[in-house]
Amino acid sequence: MVRRGNHVVAAAGYRRWPGLVAHMCVLTKPNERERGLARAVASIAVADGLANHLLPQWRARPEPSRRVARALGFRQLGAQLSIRIRA
Repeated sequence: MVRRGNHVVAAAGYRRWPGLVAHMCVLTKPNERERGLARAVASIAVADGLANHLLPQWRARPEPSRRVARALGFRQLGAQLSIRIRA
């Protein structure tokens, strides 16, 4: 977690999924982006997942998220498609 005074500006963590997967989550305050904060906090979360014998998984859709994932060594192995069905 990165703070500016009393405010959190970047944070990362993961949720344990079945099969020993660590589903990564990274958030950065919009006006604090492009400063390497996401990469810094995500690298700590990834290291923690690995230390706990979990397989880190990053589901990145927006390109900035994909850039951070690639910078940390993640590779794209699939794709996800979401469809909204109207009743």
